[in-house]
Amino acid sequence: MVTHFQRGRKARLSDLTLGTDLYVGVQITGPGMVFDISCFGLDADERLSDDRYFIFFNQPKSPEEALQQLGAQAGDTDSFRVTLDRVPASIDRLAFTATVDGEGTMSGITSGYLRIVAGGEEVARYSFDHSEFSTERAVMLGDFYRKDGWRFAAVGQGFDGGLDALLRHFGGEVAEEEPPPSAPAAAPGFAPPGGGPAPVPGFAPPPGGASPPPQAAAPPPAPAPAPAPAAPAPAPVPPAPAPTQPIPVPGAFAPPPGGGYAPPPGPGSAPPPPPGGFGAPPVPPPGGYAAPPGAPPAAPYGAPPQPYQQMPPQPVPGAQHVPGAPQPVPGAPLPVPGVQPVPGAAQVPGGMLAVLEQYRGATERRRWSQRNPQLMRADLGIDGQPLMALQGSMVLYQGDVDFGFKGGGLKRRATTWATGQGFPSMMRCTGSGQVYLAEGATRLHPVELQGDAICVASQHVLAFDESLEYEVRRIDGHGLPGGSLFALQFQGHGTLVVKTHGEPLVLPVTPMTFADANAVIAWSAGAQVLVANQVRLRRQAYPGHSGETTQLQFRGAPGNFAIVQPYEI
Repeated sequence: MVTHFQRGRKARLSDLTLGTDLYVGVQITGPGMVFDISCFGLDADERLSDDRYFIFFNQPKSPEEALQQLGAQAGDTDSFRVTLDRVPASIDRLAFTATVDGEGTMSGITSGYLRIVAGGEEVARYSFDHSEFSTERAVMLGDFYRKDGWRFAAVGQGFDGGLDALLRHFGGEVAEEEPPPSAPAAAPGFAPPGGGPAPVPGFAPPPGGASPPPQAAAPPPAPAPAPAPAAPAPAPVPPAPAPTQPIPVPGAFAPPPGGGYAPPPGPGSAPPPPPGGFGAPPVPPPGGYAAPPGAPPAAPYGAPPQPYQQMPPQPVPGAQHVPGAPQPVPGAPLPVPGVQPVPGAAQVPGGMLAVLEQYRGATERRRWSQRNPQLMRADLGIDGQPLMALQGSMVLYQGDVDFGFKGGGLKRRATTWATGQGFPSMMRCTGSGQVYLAEGATRLHPVELQGDAICVASQHVLAFDESLEYEVRRIDGHGLPGGSLFALQFQGHGTLVVKTHGEPLVLPVTPMTFADANAVIAWSAGAQVLVANQVRLRRQAYPGHSGETTQLQFRGAPGNFAIVQPYEI
């Protein structure tokens, strides 16, 4: 049976198939468009730390052949063989991507899918079309990742750049292409005679593909420079009629008045006296003085003077021009020594926009994305699923978004009044736009649930997907000073946004794990929580106390956790 995925859905691979030697096929079509299908083997930090696990048309397999690109077959644009048992432990995620080779964007595709075949039977398929993209030229289709075994996720996340931008996103380096020298024709290899069994299909471009461009021939070597001729002996300059006065060029060498070459004075000779004698006004050179660069032309007699124009930037004497360095733009601010421009930021003539460019958000599309530690964006157009948020937490929205009131009902109101946990009223966001959420400049943390559960106090919840279910869970013990005996337990498939004061700390649960009840944010649903009181007669006999007499004790099997914040409410 084929399991159909939508964008953002995740599942255990063992729920789809027990096989580990899988066939992954990608089919994507578009009028007049060519696509490159690749696979990235990423580490635990989602970085391409080993270039040998970037599988594409120039590197069709990994060193141990756990990842192999098979080419177009069985109706697929490209296909791969993935042997999960042979994938090294250093590879934590396999990301399958598609990029546009040439002109066009993903909004011009007709349809496409990524499918998983085990033992010749298709077990999973993620289908997509042009309505899910706009200006993207690259898209991450699906991932295999390790989490208590291998899991599969339908991603569908796009990038405006092509394959180079995708490679840089994963931490890889893009090598500059150099024309290789023309290689001699390869000798024919081994081939079985006609009628024999067909060989195992290997990597090959799809039939009808464009032929590779011809290799450019190496340029001929540059001729050696000819030896400089010997300087001729200076000859006396013959007398000549009055020469034509050249046009003065700003910054160029000006010949002496009267034309001709004036030899330097010999040793012991006195310099010639200035024309006109001592005290006479200076005599202008023939043709008049040269105006400085940028000065307006001389106005005729009686006409108003022309306004002075700004002088263009002049080269600094003695400075050397670096080939390939950017030239100064008229009107642009001068570079400040020691301040480096933001990589990838648009160079705007005005200084204000250039400074604010570093705060521009990312362009990739996700259901939930963090703009900064205190601001969260939810893209309702990813899957059309509504979300629930605290009333008044919206700070900005773009596109078609409808905000509605969601009451808790009489039963939920009574539960909230009795336990102190719950949401009497929420804000329900629907539509296809993007909503930005924040609350009191607190730090926000998206927690993705994949069928598991987590317990959290309601005052630490900012928003969550409507697909998640929650209920009030009781904490065992004799009571909490200044708090409640209950918490909310969220479970299902979706994302929960938790807010904290400061950077939180995740602690593994051990038999001796205690935390202040006012600093606890959340804990795993599998952990047992008890109220612990430190009561000692000797301490109680004296007035005053330490203020740390009541804590929460956590118990549970390995793998459970508790989250605390550096702040007490």
